[in-house]
Amino acid sequence: MNINFIKAFNDNYIWTIEKDGKLIVVDPGDAGPVIDHLKNKKLDYIILTHNHMDHVGGVDELKIKYGAKVYGPTETSEYNDVTLKDGDEFEIFGEDFKVISTGGHTEDHISYLVDGNLFCGDALFLAGCGRVFTKDYKKAYEGLKKLKNLADDTVVYPAHEYSLANLKFAKSIISNEDLDREYERVRKLRDEDKITLPSTIGKEKKINPFFLAKDLDEFIEFRNKKDNF
Repeated sequence: MNINFIKAFNDNYIWTIEKDGKLIVVDPGDAGPVIDHLKNKKLDYIILTHNHMDHVGGVDELKIKYGAKVYGPTETSEYNDVTLKDGDEFEIFGEDFKVISTGGHTEDHISYLVDGNLFCGDALFLAGCGRVFTKDYKKAYEGLKKLKNLADDTVVYPAHEYSLANLKFAKSIISNEDLDREYERVRKLRDEDKITLPSTIGKEKKINPFFLAKDLDEFIEFRNKKDNF
């Protein structure tokens, strides 16, 4: 299974998953970069995490052009061929995909775990998490706890290049050597306009303030501080 990325907009990553000539894209907010990336390849599947336009804006065009089958949460039902909920499992090209509810950023946001790889949309970022637009902080916190409980070597593929800004915030409220090292790594990569992802669950346990929050109240405190940072 080969995982790659397509840049879109200012800071989006559209992840691609390829195996045995079959191809998936995750959260195609813009069809153009996907079509350019695919060249003469066929797009077989689209998987969606939530309904924000920078994640679904390219779906209709890609479905028309390639006939791709779409999987997604209830909130993307207008695009879906298959609608998913927490705990659902499905198979694509012999790989088992597990659905994890990670609401809070949006009501029905979901993440996908496949072969030790987590595609988490805007639920979890390197050293950060998505804004809780629903104001359901408990749901967001519980979703992150599910992700935190995954194996440390789980590879994390968020949908945005927010790493440097997240690390600057993290350094304002926590202090450890792992965080300092990661900040320097990311700073150098961004100076060269290079991608900083993926991350791992083990890394996030050391540097992500939203994983390190001791309880829901502290999570809310950190989230409110980040919203105004």
